[in-house]
Amino acid sequence: MRVLGVNAIFHDPSAALVVDGRIVAAAEEERFSRRKHGKRPVPWSAWELPEQAMRWCLSEAGLRPDEIDLVGYSFDPALCVDLGGLGVTDPGDQTRVDYARRAPRFLAAALPGLDPDKVKFVPHHVAHAASAGLAAPYEESACLVLDGRGERASHLAGRYDGPRLEVLAAQDLPHSLGLLYEDLTEHLGFLRSSDEYKVMALASYGKPRHLADFRELVRTTGDGGFVTEPIDWNAYAPKGSSGADLNDDQADLACSVQRRLEEVLLELASWLHDQTGAKALTMAGGTALNCVANSVIARHGPYDHVWVQPAAGDAGTSLGAALHLSATAGRPLAMQTAALGREWTDDQIAQRLQQAALPFETPPDLAAVVGQALADDQIIAWYQGRSEYGPRALGHRSLLAHPGRRENLERLNDIKGREQFRPVAPLVLAERAADIFDGPLPSPYMLFVHDVASAWRERIPAVVHVDGTARIQTVDRADEPLLANLLEEFERRTGLPVLVNTSLNTAGRPMVDSPADALELFGSTPVDLLVLGPHVIRRAGTFR
Repeated sequence: MRVLGVNAIFHDPSAALVVDGRIVAAAEEERFSRRKHGKRPVPWSAWELPEQAMRWCLSEAGLRPDEIDLVGYSFDPALCVDLGGLGVTDPGDQTRVDYARRAPRFLAAALPGLDPDKVKFVPHHVAHAASAGLAAPYEESACLVLDGRGERASHLAGRYDGPRLEVLAAQDLPHSLGLLYEDLTEHLGFLRSSDEYKVMALASYGKPRHLADFRELVRTTGDGGFVTEPIDWNAYAPKGSSGADLNDDQADLACSVQRRLEEVLLELASWLHDQTGAKALTMAGGTALNCVANSVIARHGPYDHVWVQPAAGDAGTSLGAALHLSATAGRPLAMQTAALGREWTDDQIAQRLQQAALPFETPPDLAAVVGQALADDQIIAWYQGRSEYGPRALGHRSLLAHPGRRENLERLNDIKGREQFRPVAPLVLAERAADIFDGPLPSPYMLFVHDVASAWRERIPAVVHVDGTARIQTVDRADEPLLANLLEEFERRTGLPVLVNTSLNTAGRPMVDSPADALELFGSTPVDLLVLGPHVIRRAGTFR
């Protein structure tokens, strides 16, 4: 069975293809359009489809639109109600729902040859759930979904038994942990439905002074659900503005909400365990990108395993919709990697460099050359293989640096045009991780935070956040042999088994996807070395 999944309704439009239960391709539209998040989540953008991502997924498998068996659309307008009756003010929502109803015709127009009757609506939170419960390496799992909103709810708690999902609880709007965090994000002067990860980073600089208040304002109900009361944000901290300096009151507010979120998620996960007795918890929804909260559940929750979908936000619902429909033929194969996007061959990259008239070299031992450059404290733009699906750079589209230089955190944030309070992440071989980091292992998708061993904090200061933690990525040499070799070459020269890793992009721009994107970044930022596949371009030999 050939199933195309499509996410288009809110933000992060994306497409994914599952063939005979195997994930073949998945990509976000932003990587093609070069517009961060693809579009803004306003009702009148709901008609916009991930046309380039859809076409690429089909071309990757050599399929025509008429050869697709089903298309899963990750929103079901039949479940929608008048949001005013739920206490939600969104005057444009009916426009969004009307566009969703017309999605089969929109899709047929975008993919000539597609029969609109093959388009099936998959409930938004079911799509989120499938992206985790059917992609994880567990036949049975408890599944927890939390985000801003779906058709009428903001949460799903359920159980996967093989390919089948049993829904045990769902929280109706207006109560929403995701919208709570979005409201806080906007109040602090950041972009809602985009910059929530900045609030998570800011929280580490504050104290939970208002936790007692938020325990009253945000609380679980004992039946798998929760309540979020209206909040007067100005009573806790002044409203921020874009680009303005943040103060202690704002950091304390972020810390208080973050801490309460962690407590509530732990309570919800524990309730779900009481209902299911499952050994594994699978998670998705934008709230599941909160790696600090994920770590609290992993550390203090009742589960042996916690698995989070790498594309946990709305981008992942295209995969979930495809997996959900594929599951009618049996449980799909587990997700093996997040490297599901586009790729260029070594020859194609060389041809692109020749067209650009750029001098480059192709060293016989790439890891040794780059390892030496990193040891010499050069910043590396690292581009290898297929691009990542989801918001994390996992060693395919990364900026790499020396972790032993404290100033490299500021240096990288300057290169990327980011706020200086934001951390960067460490790469480490899976077999070395436990010597340095305490937390859920392995951690291949950078979705948990770990305490850095005290003996290592001064040795790798660039990757240690203000609270002594790091959001690590473990590298399995069987899956990533070149990256493993690079880590070993760097350690041979410096004694450090860790590298700095942050996403290959600049502020407000999507991650680099194509060689042309990488060359644009290289030409506009003070990166020392660009590594495109096996080819190396040196700034010193390019710009004089």
